[in-house]
Amino acid sequence: MELVERLIRYCEDIIDGRILASKKHIQAMNRFLDDLEKSQTDEFDYEFDVDVVHDFYEWSLNFRHTKGVLAKQPIELSDFQLFIVANIFGWKQKGTGHRRFRKAYIQLARKNAKSQLLALMASYEAFLSGEQAEVYIAGWQKETSNIVYKEILTQIRACDMLEGRFSDSYHQITHLKSGSFIKALSREARKFGDGTSPSFVILDEFHNHETDEILNVLTSGMVARANATAVIITTAGFNLASPCYAEYQYITKILDPDNPVDNDRVFAMVCELDPEDSIKDETVWIKANPLVATYPEGLAFLRGELQTALDMPDKMRNYLTKNMNKWVELRPSGYMSLEKYAQCLDDYTLDDLRGLPCVVGVDLSARVDLTSATFLFSKDGLLYIHNHSFMPEDTLFDKMKTDKVPYMRWVEEGWITTTPGSVVDYEFVETYIEDTARHYGWNVREIISDPWNALSFMTNMANKGFVTIEARQGYQTLSAPTKDFRERVLQKTVKHDGNPVLAWSIGNAVTKSDANLNIQLDKSKATDRIDPIASLINAHLRTLVIDGGSVNLQEHIMSDEFSF
Repeated sequence: MELVERLIRYCEDIIDGRILASKKHIQAMNRFLDDLEKSQTDEFDYEFDVDVVHDFYEWSLNFRHTKGVLAKQPIELSDFQLFIVANIFGWKQKGTGHRRFRKAYIQLARKNAKSQLLALMASYEAFLSGEQAEVYIAGWQKETSNIVYKEILTQIRACDMLEGRFSDSYHQITHLKSGSFIKALSREARKFGDGTSPSFVILDEFHNHETDEILNVLTSGMVARANATAVIITTAGFNLASPCYAEYQYITKILDPDNPVDNDRVFAMVCELDPEDSIKDETVWIKANPLVATYPEGLAFLRGELQTALDMPDKMRNYLTKNMNKWVELRPSGYMSLEKYAQCLDDYTLDDLRGLPCVVGVDLSARVDLTSATFLFSKDGLLYIHNHSFMPEDTLFDKMKTDKVPYMRWVEEGWITTTPGSVVDYEFVETYIEDTARHYGWNVREIISDPWNALSFMTNMANKGFVTIEARQGYQTLSAPTKDFRERVLQKTVKHDGNPVLAWSIGNAVTKSDANLNIQLDKSKATDRIDPIASLINAHLRTLVIDGGSVNLQEHIMSDEFSF
């Protein structure tokens, strides 16, 4: 059967349910078939190069499986593998012949021949690209990069055709004729991105990457290459504040035909269990395991992994993420599910809130750290959030290294304002609140802050005509707004604008409780900064009081927790 016919048949088998697949997998099949049809029209910018697909298929036949039940047998691409490489290498721009996809995101469970496929891609690019290619394998840690690198070496050393045509030294494989090379990198290597001009980048196990630093450095080096591609490949993880989860959310929108987000230059394939699937139902395992779940030994492996997870609950997180490819968030005493919070995303703008009353909560951290202010609005039974943070300019890059988050990008995107010097200048916070409220016609009913380090700030805001309230930090004061905000998120009566700084702080937040089950955020146990969510809780304390909420206003005024 011709390879294109194989691809079309595979897509149809997935779409029609003859092969069980996840929702996103099905969406990827529909996208391919739709694009194949559109490629026959003049309006579509891309064409499908069948010859390239045949070339890659023939290239793979020169190598042998290095492990598993097929060890030492020639590698013949499965339909699933063929679909991935056909998309990455087969789609071209009309007129230029350059690859369509500048980035690919592939997510599937472990033991599904991921390293084997990546090795074939790397050697194909380095040995057959026709130019001096630079191929980089980038894991967060050296061990991760070495897995794929060793797979490449094992494959090409066993290939008689390549004998004497390459060298291997210092974690670099060089094609002697063209000078093209494959190099393993990691965050541990100093100056890992200096002077690179990648033609092909593989970011392996991206869920382990604490920041998108490696991705940004290498993809920025691709600008000089018209035919470059970055392939992100990973299993799911459990850090919903990670750059990998952000990519997952983005490609989810790209694949969804009902979502307006579209990007013709990004390929996406996700093999995962759908929310309604039971991990005990063996028939759905193929959704996350397009290869492992197709043969008896693979199914036996998955059964064993499941039994271990059931017998040892502390192993369940790994089973869900690595074997069922489900993003999960299992944090002891974690304040809130970031997945639930993400579902409250809304496309409102600040202009949509023009003229509304609001409460401003402030968390004035140590002057060398993050400081945040949250404008909180009540409208038609919903809470709308506008959060903004501040950092000292001179410590920004040091904080990026220690906190392992992209502060600079958040500054460029407008979520954070830097203040001159090495400490936060609270005058910038005062001016931001005053100017933003005036610009949008917001009636700031109250400004509320933790009293720590806030005397001067609160005095200045009071002198400017604002009503200022001190939020004493304790269970009796903070438990009600902390619980109520979480409940509103679960009920989807909160709307947010996707502020990544606020989402990151929510992911960091953990709680502590007293004997009466009152709770509050525990700054001493938070893994990272929680200033943005702390400022929001301060604001919600007064929102509950002003709007009636679950707090009795008369009782609150008469209690010891009320103060001016």
